[in-house]
Amino acid sequence: MESPVTDPALTQTPALSFDHVSRSFGTNLVLDDICINVPPGSFTALLGASGCGKSTSLRIMAGLDRPTSGEVRLNGEEVSGQTAHERNIAMVFQSYALYPHLTVAENMALPLAMRRLSVWGRLPLAGLLSPGVRRVRREINAKVKETAETLGLGELLQRKPAQLSGGQKQRVALGRALVRDPEVFLLDEPLSNLDARLRVRMRTELVALHARTGKAFVYVTHDQSEAMAMADQIVVMIAGKIAQAGSPRELYEQPASRDVAAFIGNNAINFFEADNLPAGLPAETAVYGIRPEHLTPVEDGQMEGVLEAVEYLGAETLLMLRLDNGDEVRAIADGEYEVPASGSRIRLGYEPHRLHAFDPATGKRIAVAVEEQPAPIAGRAV
Repeated sequence: MESPVTDPALTQTPALSFDHVSRSFGTNLVLDDICINVPPGSFTALLGASGCGKSTSLRIMAGLDRPTSGEVRLNGEEVSGQTAHERNIAMVFQSYALYPHLTVAENMALPLAMRRLSVWGRLPLAGLLSPGVRRVRREINAKVKETAETLGLGELLQRKPAQLSGGQKQRVALGRALVRDPEVFLLDEPLSNLDARLRVRMRTELVALHARTGKAFVYVTHDQSEAMAMADQIVVMIAGKIAQAGSPRELYEQPASRDVAAFIGNNAINFFEADNLPAGLPAETAVYGIRPEHLTPVEDGQMEGVLEAVEYLGAETLLMLRLDNGDEVRAIADGEYEVPASGSRIRLGYEPHRLHAFDPATGKRIAVAVEEQPAPIAGRAV
């Protein structure tokens, strides 16, 4: 008899984990009994709107804050009581936090100097008096140069932060984290200060850096496009709770709740309280959702509305239609679609398996049987 195959990811000790962590500030409960597992070598995104608790989670991971209750583990070791200095974790801040009076090389060398040299050893003239200090400084400089070359900063080592572009400052901040060879990298919305084009390029560079290091990355963002493009695990946080954790595909195709479905996706999902539902379900059984990209103009479509507005986006065209009951529906057509005049009636079709169903009371996902040829959705969009 063959032994069952076990997924190694399920048996590995997480690089970083939260075990029922809560955090309160006075009477304000910011984190409510959350559990997070960051697998070794993974790229995990903490995704949520402002105020959901993701930055507080990152600060607790880094040791800059402590949980009110629960445990934080680093490679299986409980570290809730350890300071940031005692944990081998590197954090990259949104503001980059570079010292303006230090050169790029000095900024990058600082974590190693703080760790490997005493206060006396960090004095400018210490190297003249101590061969040991000179040796450590040579090793630090070699590590800084190696890391700088990896990040394309080799020609910038003697510049000050004021002489750098936003993308270069971002690389310096990453380099300062990288020289430490940490167990886990924590990144707090590091691309938010960059323009759109540079942000896309830096996303690619971060993914490549993650692959080279093989270390676990935890990336905080409110931008679901960033999370979907970069992460292999996304943890969606809503109001201090974990709404769902999974791969980008799992969150997009099988959202655990109506809230997650609304949060994930480039285009806002359409929700319906339908009067005539697939498989003959009564209207009060579910709230149905379908994404605009899964609604397309077809002659025999199951849904019909009046065209009110159009947004041409190049590769695709966003259509806004008004149903007969007065509610709006969003649909996506190909960029070459010949858009009819405003006020025209358009039929929209969809594939049955693209429908998402949610409990109207709890908002949680429910399983439903869907016919191959669904009945028209003629109800109220919500």
